[in-house]
Amino acid sequence: MKKVLALCEGQTEETFIRDVLAPHLVTFDKHLVPTQLVTKETRSGKQFRGGVAAYSQIRRHIQNLLRDKHAACVTTMLDYYGLPSDFPGKQNLQGNTPHARVAWLEKDFARDINDHRFLPYLTLHEFEALLFANPAVIFDVLAQPVQNALFRNLNRFSSPEEIDDGQATHPAARIRQHLPGYRKPLHGPLIAKRIGLPAIRSQCSHFDAWLRALEQL
Repeated sequence: MKKVLALCEGQTEETFIRDVLAPHLVTFDKHLVPTQLVTKETRSGKQFRGGVAAYSQIRRHIQNLLRDKHAACVTTMLDYYGLPSDFPGKQNLQGNTPHARVAWLEKDFARDINDHRFLPYLTLHEFEALLFANPAVIFDVLAQPVQNALFRNLNRFSSPEEIDDGQATHPAARIRQHLPGYRKPLHGPLIAKRIGLPAIRSQCSHFDAWLRALEQL
């Protein structure tokens, strides 16, 4: 079984990888192991997560994971939304669509790491976009009546991954606006699991391409 290490943004992504992606990839003879990105560590050894301020924090973690010679691949699950300003390719970002822009960043990301075992993946635009593959399930998991306002204006996006990255309109902000009880680490993985990988993959082509790459390693 091939060992795959995944650097993820936070607890939500770690749980999603552990409970949803890892069991799926076992059937493809892959052992997917998530690890959270540590953004600060004190002299006493206490670690802090969340709030990535600089690309160097990401790069350092990836290089540490690549030191594991038993790992067939090192990948990432980081949000496109809120990437640090010094992230590779961001200063000269190109592309007319979200998919083109994320492809540009991932290409520069891979070039900077420069290791054939590295497979970059940036979630468009963030984890919650995957939940819009079936937003009715969000209300179901939180045991709340469906609010049609959440669905308003979504038809202008060709896929959940294209929901914009505006400060008040990115996927997580849209959910919190209508469901203030939403807790990402608790509810996010549960909703994704309830929706199911086939439904998410059918609507989120960038996510699907990443998962296919992992299956085919």
